[in-house]
This record gives sequence, structure tokens and C-alpha cells, in this order.
Amino acid sequence: MAATISLEIELMAAGYSRIAGVDEAGRGPLAGPVATAAVILDPEKPIAGLDDSKKLSAAKRESLFAEIMQNAVVGISFSPGAEIDSINIRQSTLAAMCRSVTALAVSADFVLIDGRDIPPGLPCPARAVVGGDGLIASIAAASIVAKVLRDRLMKRMDIVFPGYHFARHAGYGTALHMAAIERLGACPLHRLTFAPFKNGTHPVSW
Repeated sequence: MAATISLEIELMAAGYSRIAGVDEAGRGPLAGPVATAAVILDPEKPIAGLDDSKKLSAAKRESLFAEIMQNAVVGISFSPGAEIDSINIRQSTLAAMCRSVTALAVSADFVLIDGRDIPPGLPCPARAVVGGDGLIASIAAASIVAKVLRDRLMKRMDIVFPGYHFARHAGYGTALHMAAIERLGACPLHRLTFAPFKNGTHPVSW
């Protein structure tokens, strides 16, 4: 079942008019940034088929991404590996989520966050919703935007850092990626506080 706007409608009835859904992509990989997005949907321009980005094909994500970018207000942020290593993956993800909200061209007056945590420093009230990317349309839209932008970035990074095959695994710890790490060591995209780097058993190539 696709995500719906029922919660957004409920919040609008309570007096909120600019409700942003927020989600991330890329918490688990060994390399590359976390991408976060905040999306305010236009209730007069409904987008059919919004759902958790992980449930959608790449082609469907791209199609919905184009529709979201054309018909919604979108803010994005990335947390690079250096920030992740400095303050940990949870805190860096929350910080990027907050930045994506403040990057919106139109200020949100309520924020819906996928997960259990509400990022500190948000400029308006917020609610965390576990599994929100499959339930709430604005969060689903944010999950699609974050996923598409991160995947596009990792495809470009495949050219910048050849040999790691980032276009194929987007930085996740696949067998192909692990074999490249064994052969080449870490590159500047890798998160050095993640296994296999944090125990010092793999070299760093820069």
C-alpha cells in the first residue's frame, strides 16, 4: 500500500499549513555521505505512488523524483564521511536532517521525521514516526529524493575513485566492495569509524 496524506490532512485541520516530511538515505554504507531531504507537498498537486524508496524500482524512483522536484518544495543536505566519523552516524544524520529543513525555500511550520528521533534545533514542532516512509506521503517523497540524489552522487564518485565500483553498490559493504578495500585500502569517501577500518586492519590510501 502506498503512503497517504492522511496525517498531513489531520495536521492541516489543526492549523498547520506547511508540513515537511524528512528522511535519509545511506546510514549503513561504508563509504559516501548520508543524504537527507525535507519535502513539503502541495495538496493541490497530488503525486500518485509515493512509497518507501526501498520498495520502488530505480526507474520508478527517478520518475517520482522528477514529479516531486516539479511540484513540491524540497530541501536537501549531505553529511560527509568526515562529519560521520567526527560525531557518529546518528548525530550526523540528525544534523543533516535539520539542515535539510532549514534549506527549504518556504519555511515549514510542522515536521514529520522518519524514525524514532527528532533532530535537535528544528525551527518548528515535529513528530517522529517509525516506518513513516511507507505510511506518510511527505516522508515517502523525502525518502525518494534522498535516495535518488545519493545514488546519483555515488555514480559520479565511481569516476572520481575508480576501482571501488561505487556505481554498483553505492558504498554498501558488498563482497565486491570489500574485495576492492582489501586491494586498494580506504579512499576519502570511506567512513573510518566503521568496520573494517576502525580496527586498523585495512590501510588508508590517502
